[in-house]
Amino acid sequence: MKIQGIDHIEFYVGELPQRAADLSAAFGFQVWGYGGPGTGLPDQRSVLLRQGRAQILLTTPLTDAHPAAAYLQRHGDGVATVAFSTDDVAAAFAEAVAGGASPLAGPAYPARDSGQVGTASVSGFGDVRHKLVERTGPADEFAPGAIRMTPPDPGPAADLFEAIDHIAVCLPAGELAGTVRRYREAFGLGEIFDERIEVGGQAMLSKVVQDSSREVTFTLIEPDLSRDPGQIDEFLVSHQGAGVQHVALRTADITGAVRVLSGRGVEFLSTPPDYYESLEGRLGALAIPARQLQELNVLADRDRWGQMFQIFARSTHERRTFFFELIERRGALTFGSRNIRALYEAIERRRAMGEGHA
Repeated sequence: MKIQGIDHIEFYVGELPQRAADLSAAFGFQVWGYGGPGTGLPDQRSVLLRQGRAQILLTTPLTDAHPAAAYLQRHGDGVATVAFSTDDVAAAFAEAVAGGASPLAGPAYPARDSGQVGTASVSGFGDVRHKLVERTGPADEFAPGAIRMTPPDPGPAADLFEAIDHIAVCLPAGELAGTVRRYREAFGLGEIFDERIEVGGQAMLSKVVQDSSREVTFTLIEPDLSRDPGQIDEFLVSHQGAGVQHVALRTADITGAVRVLSGRGVEFLSTPPDYYESLEGRLGALAIPARQLQELNVLADRDRWGQMFQIFARSTHERRTFFFELIERRGALTFGSRNIRALYEAIERRRAMGEGHA
């Protein structure tokens, strides 16, 4: 199977205008299209948002028969679809099903003018499905016959984000190994990272799977039931099962992005000052000075390919079961194990103050 990247993610949301306005005003996404009864979608309304190569489709149900209705009742707002780009949707669908994914919708090829978009859907994890997308024709077309494109007027503001870097998933205990195997056999992703993380009396197991082009990356996490219940257990209870905990947006300038987003009211998780005291001693010279990182609460790490910088936004989800991450890669290809621990320690501090998961 030839997966070319993440085509888009789809959120099911209860308040469509408000969620679209929040992502536009706070994170800088722009509206590129609309869908609903007037575009051939009788039981839903959708808004397509774009920034760089990151595409987010927001969908709210208009009837109880739409799958978003049951999803929202069980989980609240959340990621319901992660769509993969492919060069042959029929072949990708056949390979995914042969590899253990359950078929949800067979290949279809809606077209309009010179554009055609082939799609098919298969199961993923929990109530999250994967859509396989093959695009030909105009690059701006999204879903012919379903989403009416309304490109925004060109503006002076530059994109803050380049693409979706990775997606973090919380799984019930005992499902991690099987999920990794399914992504390998059904989608051709390989395991690149494996770690056991301990925070206080709790522990969690984490594995990262990625495609060969490093455009599709999932961080998969399950709780260690031999230790105390913790934040992953709380996520699974609040979300009522497996789900996407956070989406990481890749930026070329994380300090600039943090300043812009902070000015728009986005709040970020704080980091204890002692994290930065020995940072340059542990990592060597950094592309961004430690003093500047500390000022903005940005984390830093490196692998053998280079450096990476990341920060996590505070959750505004009513159940505290979703948040965004910002990440800048300066050569680094993997994940900073110290930063993963720092994230969960920050979440643990908020739990201790009774503020939920993130």
